[in-house]
Amino acid sequence: GAPNVSTATAVREQHGHDESMHPCAPPDAVVWPQSVGQVQELAKLCHRCHVPMVPFGTGTGLEGGVNAVQGGVCFDLSRMDTIAELSLEDFSVTVEPGVTRKALNSHLRGTGLWFPVGTVGIG
Repeated sequence: GAPNVSTATAVREQHGHDESMHPCAPPDAVVWPQSVGQVQELAKLCHRCHVPMVPFGTGTGLEGGVNAVQGGVCFDLSRMDTIAELSLEDFSVTVEPGVTRKALNSHLRGTGLWFPVGTVGIG
């Protein structure tokens, strides 16, 4: 519905570029799924209709990966921001894709752990 879908030009342009040198290539629509089930349903619909899907995190990438060069639907995953599980014993954490490094470090405060810039392997 309306608060979770936008075709407004400004919103589409915001989601059509990152910090790279590539020019803006906005998607046709932006959606904000809030659960794995919603992502699955949206992906099925896009696949069935042959519509490109473009994932969007924070837009800070340097590769142009959020540019919707063939249009399509941008999946803004920022509202999926739950930290599901933390295991201090094996230094692992399970997060949804919208969890930022800052939010994770806030959650980790007091444990002696932190998630530094440049770390690979969120997933």
